[in-house]
Order: sequence, then C-alpha cells, then structure tokens
Amino acid sequence: MSSSTTSPTSSKVVLITGTSSGIGLAAAVAAAKAGWRTVATLRDPGRADALRKAAAEAGVELDIRQLDVVDETSVAAAVDGVIADHGRLDAVINNAGAGHLGTLENDTVADVRKVMEVNFFGVLNVSKAAFPHLRAVGGRLITVTSVGGVVGQPFNEAYCAAKFAVEGYMESLAPVAASVGVSVSVVEPGAVATEFVNNVGLDPEAEIAAAGPYAPALDAYVNRTVAQFLTGAQTQDEAAAAVLEALTADRPAFRLQTSDWARDFTGMKLNDLDGSAVLGTTGGWVA
Repeated sequence: MSSSTTSPTSSKVVLITGTSSGIGLAAAVAAAKAGWRTVATLRDPGRADALRKAAAEAGVELDIRQLDVVDETSVAAAVDGVIADHGRLDAVINNAGAGHLGTLENDTVADVRKVMEVNFFGVLNVSKAAFPHLRAVGGRLITVTSVGGVVGQPFNEAYCAAKFAVEGYMESLAPVAASVGVSVSVVEPGAVATEFVNNVGLDPEAEIAAAGPYAPALDAYVNRTVAQFLTGAQTQDEAAAAVLEALTADRPAFRLQTSDWARDFTGMKLNDLDGSAVLGTTGGWVA
C-alpha cells in the first residue's frame, strides 16, 4: 500500500521499479519534481528510508509501494493498486535489476537463470502487466538497461546476456508498440558511482581466490573496473536525467545514453561491423 499520496494537481502517473537506491531513487525524485504522480516501488519496503529522505529533502511526495519484479502476483497487485488508487498509468520505468560477476566455467546454469530472471523476465513481468494501461492513454515504456546491453564485457556474460535480451526485446517491440500509441525507450548508463561494488556484492579477494585459472584475468578486470567506478563514474542524478528525458521529451529517442562516455562506448559497438573494435578494447581489460 502507499506510504504517502501525491499532489492531486498532477495528472500523469509513473510507476518506477527498483527505487531503494541509485538511478531508481534519483529518477523517482526527479519525476516527482517534474510534476508526475510518482509510484516508487521496491522489493523490500524496509529499505525505503533513503528514498523517503531524498523525497523530503527535495520537497516532493512519493507513493511508495512494494513490488518484486520476479513475482507475478506482486507485480499484478502493484499495477492493479495503482489503477485503483490513481485511475490511470501513463508511464513505467523498469529500473530494478541486479549485477553479477562470473564466467562460463565457474557459474552454474542456475546462476545464469537467476540473473536472467531478475534482469530480463522481471522487466517483462512489469511491462506486460502495465501495457494495457499504457495503451489506453498512449503512454511510455522506459527500461534502464546498461552499456552492457550493447557491448559484451568480460566476466559479465550472464549480466550482459540479460541486458542484450532486454535491448533486443524492446527494440523489436518498439514499432509494434508505436502502432498502438505507446512509446518505448531504453536508457543505457555507464559507470554510476558506487553501483558496481554495491550491486554485485563484490568481495574482490574472495572472487579472485575462487577463480582458478581465470584468477589473473579476473584480477586485471576487477582492478580496472573498480578504478573506473571510483574515479570516472557519473552521479546517480546525472544518470537519472536521461531517464527523465525519456519520460518527458515530446518525441523521445528509442536509445538514450546517460553520458558522453556511454555514447562513445556504445557507439564503438554500433559502428563495429566485424567485432574487432569491441574485442580489441575489452581484451585489454583482462590482459
């Protein structure tokens, strides 16, 4: 159930998943500041303190609700509750997801399925439940993917596979959705401050010690990636600005990156017809 109500003067309603921290939290606050009635959802309502604090500091109100993207019953209850209480749903921002570090020999197939369940099927669960309501109002379906949805990255096979799947699904859906008045967009962040270590739950020494013959490559990858996240990452507010653009622009692009670095990185792949540019770059990360 909702923890607070939003201003009755705001007519459009957006539901956002994964708002306990990071881009989801920042996007929820930004959407509310832009005048949207914002339904901020998270798997564990007990982790909403940071969200409430950010909303209070910004002087906005959020409708905070429980939603577990991998639980179809939870998804249906949340979407039905929004319609019952607000009367409409104009936009969905799929943001919930989870990082994962591993490689083919060391991951189990069950590990990979879990990554796909959260990052791909969770997006489908929410999108499918919301879509009739978006279609009714000519709404927007926005999904936060990753530069890892365009460029495959070492030790991120499962995560990138899930994000590739999301990008392929949404790119294929976009023209079909447009035929019934729904706009589809994906937002591709690069490194966002603190996100890598926190979301993956990384214990670098333990991971490397357990990596067997892949230890040298994993050591090189972890050192390079942690350094990038600690020194070159953008803030969650900067990343959320691209999400807000997809939500509010008159004619949002299908694909939006959140930084110049993300544009350059994904552009390398989109112009790399034979794959040599990507593999030449990412191969250096594990050398």
